[in-house]
Amino acid sequence: MTRKFLVLSLLFSAFLLFNAPQSFAAGSEEDKTSFIMHHVKDSHEWHIATFGHTHVTLPLPVIVYSSDRGLEFFSSTDFQNHETHAFGKEYAHEGYYIDEHDHLGRVDGASFIELSITKNVVMMFIVMILLAWVALSAANHYKKNGAVAPKGAAAIIEPIVIFVRDEIAQKSIGPKYKKFVPYLLTLFLFIWFGNLLGLLPGAANMTGNIAVTMTLAVLTFIITNVNGNKDYWKHVFATPGVPIPMLLIIVPVEIIGLFTKPFALMVRLFVAITAGHIVILGFIALAFIFESYTIGVVSTLMVTFINIIELLVATIQAYVFTLFTAMYIGSAVAEHAHDDHH
Repeated sequence: MTRKFLVLSLLFSAFLLFNAPQSFAAGSEEDKTSFIMHHVKDSHEWHIATFGHTHVTLPLPVIVYSSDRGLEFFSSTDFQNHETHAFGKEYAHEGYYIDEHDHLGRVDGASFIELSITKNVVMMFIVMILLAWVALSAANHYKKNGAVAPKGAAAIIEPIVIFVRDEIAQKSIGPKYKKFVPYLLTLFLFIWFGNLLGLLPGAANMTGNIAVTMTLAVLTFIITNVNGNKDYWKHVFATPGVPIPMLLIIVPVEIIGLFTKPFALMVRLFVAITAGHIVILGFIALAFIFESYTIGVVSTLMVTFINIIELLVATIQAYVFTLFTAMYIGSAVAEHAHDDHH
């Protein structure tokens, strides 16, 4: 699977690379690197490729709710120049606009709630559909064939399920691990699939979006603290063995620790994935900045090497996020032995 994924990614990269000079070579230095941030950040349209002056894009729905106008539906093409596909205030449509930084605004400055289906949202739907397909295919395999050697999707999912259950959940949480295996397994697969698909040329940087990693971290925070037992909360607000005067220092530190743990999860995944994408795209940009075939060959080799590393990073980051989540849950549900002898 990994070999096929890498070959597909490299072939598609080469295809785009040979067509890209038409659009990048004649531009300014800023034009030759602007695609980096365009790829990393979220967008109201999905830009796939550019051939000369032809942009291959997927328009996405722009959904807005305001108290005075109600729920409204638009297309991203309503807010852009149809030739250059550029957004800007000058392309305002029915009182709304998308600026050059891809932020939706209202001409009169009134408040509104944006519910748009952006590129990262579409990517999440793709990951969820793929995850559901793999899981249901594996379930149907065992339902029809019983406990036999896994094939197809079951061959992919079974070792992951066993690994997450035995090596992460059971070892980190303890006797109460079974309750949390579904969440941990979903978490691992969601992040892993998102990381891998994000490496494909033209794909969205879903797990490199701070809103996505924050949501995952908040879910971990809620599950951990909702399931925390009395020993867990006693350790936070009345740490055993600590003199009462010291509690004035220890308790605030413990409370801050409740929030720094999910914060670290959020930032670690966001930084690791985003940095990998920027490095890969940075090497690709070198070929257009120097306009040299030699630099192009060298950058292609480096991109290939880093892509291989990123396949490993994609798996490691999914593992680390899931492992630390299990450890936090384990510390919250662990039963501590009490000394009854006085």
